[in-house]
Amino acid sequence: MRFGKLKGNETYFKQIFWFLLILADIVLMGILFLGFFTHKDYSANQRENARLIGVSYMTMNNEFYKIMSEEISARIAAEGDRMMLRDPALDAGRQKEQIQEMLDQGIDLLVITPVEWESLASVLEEAKAQGVRIVVLDTNVYEEDLADCTITSDNYEAGRIVGEYFLQKCKKARLILMTHETAKSGQDRVRGFLDAVAGQEGIHIVQRIECEGQLEIAMPRLQEAIDQGAEFDHVFCLNDLASVGVVAALEKNHLLEGVGVYGVDASPDAKALIKEGMMAASAAQFPSEIGSKAADVIYRLLAGEEVEKNILVPVELITEENVDAFGIDRWQ
Repeated sequence: MRFGKLKGNETYFKQIFWFLLILADIVLMGILFLGFFTHKDYSANQRENARLIGVSYMTMNNEFYKIMSEEISARIAAEGDRMMLRDPALDAGRQKEQIQEMLDQGIDLLVITPVEWESLASVLEEAKAQGVRIVVLDTNVYEEDLADCTITSDNYEAGRIVGEYFLQKCKKARLILMTHETAKSGQDRVRGFLDAVAGQEGIHIVQRIECEGQLEIAMPRLQEAIDQGAEFDHVFCLNDLASVGVVAALEKNHLLEGVGVYGVDASPDAKALIKEGMMAASAAQFPSEIGSKAADVIYRLLAGEEVEKNILVPVELITEENVDAFGIDRWQ
């Protein structure tokens, strides 16, 4: 009797289960049917209306640009738009070609850090003719009127504050300058440094070495100068990728203790070297702040709003005395 009753209950519960399952399917089909005929396809609508933002930094072989780009790409994703990123790898001709390709793809706005600040006039003029807005980051373009907004660190001030600190430490020096002559930011930093030390009779420029702001170029070119017998006791570098290359070359030749190294960026690697006494100072840039300001400007321009023509992000001096306050294992 008990077994028969249990078996009967089991049959009853199976019937209820299948009834509820079929009912759920009917309700779901009804919802999908109503949704299909009475509502728009919002995902399709977003794809149709998404803006396309083209981005070209001078290289992605630099953590500075990656951090700056994270702020921009996060905002673009949050707005439901698309980003087209190209890496010219410090090749000005390639950058020009890649920008042209992005224009052909129909970008609405271009974000650019020029490899060579004088090389992009024709392609930027074409962008303006197509109604593409232009935001320049980190280093200027020569034809500043073509840019809707330029956002950079105060590069001249970065060189100047490092130069002032340098003068506090020594009144006589044989200096090597590590430069990037085709980048306006590099030019401004070197000019700021030289203006700060100008008039000091005991300071002599031994050599200017073009390194494109790259570790893998700075290290062997300083090695060449050492091999050729260059006599120097201080090096100013336009950025900290060059600074790290310089420190490596000096350490390899057992010269580091007798040479002061100064840079710009305050990258995590440079701050670690400052902490260890292997670098003297660096002027801190703030890539997250530049990226955040750029993201705001991008969407103000796309909304048809007026923006500032030039935005300078302040810099700060980092030395052994204050390096811990900035955090050694990360960018500012």
